[in-house]
Amino acid sequence: MVVALTMLGAGGGSEAQTPAQQPSLVIGLGKPLSPEEVERYAITIFPDGRNLPPGRGSVEQGARLYAKHCAACHGAQGIEGPAARLVGTDGFIGWSDPLRPLRVRKYPLQVLSVGALWPYATTVFDYVRRGMPLHAPKSLTDDEVYAITAHLLHLNGLVASDAAMDRDSLPKVVMPGRARTISAWPPAR
Repeated sequence: MVVALTMLGAGGGSEAQTPAQQPSLVIGLGKPLSPEEVERYAITIFPDGRNLPPGRGSVEQGARLYAKHCAACHGAQGIEGPAARLVGTDGFIGWSDPLRPLRVRKYPLQVLSVGALWPYATTVFDYVRRGMPLHAPKSLTDDEVYAITAHLLHLNGLVASDAAMDRDSLPKVVMPGRARTISAWPPAR
């Protein structure tokens, strides 16, 4: 008890320092980044389309690029695997496919398809741009990412075969998963 009172009383006679009087704390890790350096890594695409880059890609172009960069992991039609299913509806059990639970045993990664659960088409673009193809992430041009995104949306029956995606049209695509989603993103100001 004496030790505690001594410790409490040790600072009792000094007055609190104002922020200007306090010594600055410098940890010394890393370095400040310039706005240009930050901009290079600030590539998040928001659900409303903010930060989408210029560019354009069609379903037809996307089909060729998909065959070249995506089909080995996701299958020719986006349902075969071995990686996650890209085409499908309603998650595990869907009214449009009552036998789906029987297929899950053969294709267990199909329950989170783009057509079932992804709430925003802009998120498809963002994900493909950042992480695909798996062996060479960030290697696709923005036009190629728009094209692959257009193709995936077409495979899911969300855009026509002659559709082209760009920074204006992509945010307007209404995804089936949006109705089952609560957005954590702040609205545009």
